[in-house]
Amino acid sequence: MINFFKHETAIIDTNVKVGANTKIWHWTHISKGAKIGRNCIIGQNVFIGNNVIIGNDVKIQNNVSIYEGVILENKVFCGPSVVFTNVKYPVANKKISKNKYTKTIVKKSATLGANSTIICGVKIGENSLVGAGSVVTKNVNNHAVIIGNPAIEIGKRCLCNKIIKKPFKKNHKCVRCNYKFL
Repeated sequence: MINFFKHETAIIDTNVKVGANTKIWHWTHISKGAKIGRNCIIGQNVFIGNNVIIGNDVKIQNNVSIYEGVILENKVFCGPSVVFTNVKYPVANKKISKNKYTKTIVKKSATLGANSTIICGVKIGENSLVGAGSVVTKNVNNHAVIIGNPAIEIGKRCLCNKIIKKPFKKNHKCVRCNYKFL
């Protein structure tokens, strides 16, 4: 029994697991072995590679490419045209073994802005915010707000989504919700 929505133009390969109430829209391709949680929204023209893991309540906007080796934890938001890589130094004339793919993890509640590029091998911290068009080349701290190419930290993001710009003090408290940054 199918308990998720799949648009008629979407392609779902064999051995894919899709959670309840997930919606998969136009011209999306989900490759073999992928695992997608419940209550996800996968926009049109999305590519999800072999064995990719996507948590619950994830929203992936249109034209996003997620390649093998990527894990998106719960409540991650991927803006339009976000791109992930899985090989550090690709070349056209040499086949790269799948066991050489570099892993990337996006921790829960992270937001990736439109057209951001995530270079493989990084960890994007919980509740962090990657600005639109940024190129992420190194790990991102929990609650960090990063922008640019290469992306640099410009502030913190509170649990209530208030942005606190640098400089901020250690043990800084959010004026809106009283969350304490360590």
